[in-house]
Amino acid sequence: MSSSDRKTASTRAVAGRTGLLLLLALGGFGAIGCRQDMHDQPKLKPYRGSTFFADGSGMRPFPVNTVARGTLREDSHFYTGRLADGSMATELPMPMTRTLLKRGQERFNIYCTPCHGQVGEGRGMVVRRGYKQPVSYHEERLRQVPIGYFFDVMTNGFAVMPSYAPQIPPEDRWAIAAYIRALQLSQHVEAASLTPEQLAQLNALDAPAAAAHAAGGAHP
Repeated sequence: MSSSDRKTASTRAVAGRTGLLLLLALGGFGAIGCRQDMHDQPKLKPYRGSTFFADGSGMRPFPVNTVARGTLREDSHFYTGRLADGSMATELPMPMTRTLLKRGQERFNIYCTPCHGQVGEGRGMVVRRGYKQPVSYHEERLRQVPIGYFFDVMTNGFAVMPSYAPQIPPEDRWAIAAYIRALQLSQHVEAASLTPEQLAQLNALDAPAAAAHAAGGAHP
């Protein structure tokens, strides 16, 4: 073997050893990176007990004068539909206005009519296509429930109805609840409670249908 061949072989051997050492070093660093020290570090999880604190709880109370970052939902009535004692709210947390009812009608038609129908009888389009029929709003039981009940169902869901909290903000849920009450009244109002002007308007609406019925009955 010539001197140049020996030099080439020696160079290759050194390069091979160097590459092997680098490979081993990289493998060692990789193994270090797979250690679970950060994952397994001692920590207190929510609602877990702890012997470190005198009260035995891992969760700590807020320091005095803590300021909430983001939305502070202190108003139980507005955000949950329940009063401080846990009972269902019997009144709206805001004034009843025509604007509120119009907003409720708009949101009801978007989110509720597919199942509940336009007047709340429970015969919406998806029900006609085979979906489970919801209870009519005009059943006596639902006519008697507090208005907070409807807000609670929209917030948390009930039976086959999912929660609509992600889609409908609290103020719109209250608007819908107010509109549901209006629908219930619209289907059970007594004629004696109407003013003469309202009766005249109602009769005017019924007149075309009555005339059409009479005309139809005149044919053989």
